[in-house]
Amino acid sequence: MTVAAILSKKGRDVVTVPVDLSIADVVQILATRRIGAVVVTDSAQRILGIVSERDVVRALARGADALAGSVSSIMTAKVVTCTDGHTINDVMTRMTEGRFRHLPVVEGDRLAGIVSIGDVVKARIEQVEREADEMRAYIAMA
Repeated sequence: MTVAAILSKKGRDVVTVPVDLSIADVVQILATRRIGAVVVTDSAQRILGIVSERDVVRALARGADALAGSVSSIMTAKVVTCTDGHTINDVMTRMTEGRFRHLPVVEGDRLAGIVSIGDVVKARIEQVEREADEMRAYIAMA
């Protein structure tokens, strides 16, 4: 199974924010949208960074005044990405090695979607269940 299959089910919508948005505004977006990360982009939808709940928590460890700062001060600028063609195993490996839970999907240098660890686990469980059903059907026919 590939990233394209995951995105075909969940959609390609990604919550993006500009680089100069305040951390307080990002917190509000994360809470309102019930998501774990936002992608920081320019006007052409090129990825500049990513901000996750963990980034916000690290900022708050310095004090509540951090909320007035801009996203650029806490975002991860070296964003690991994937493409539609990557497999679930590829994505799980990248997430595990990088210790992150959100992976933007790109086409060329443009943002094309995002997958979370939840999306990947759900897809993998569906795949294993489907394989088990096929195996049971095969054995029953033998």
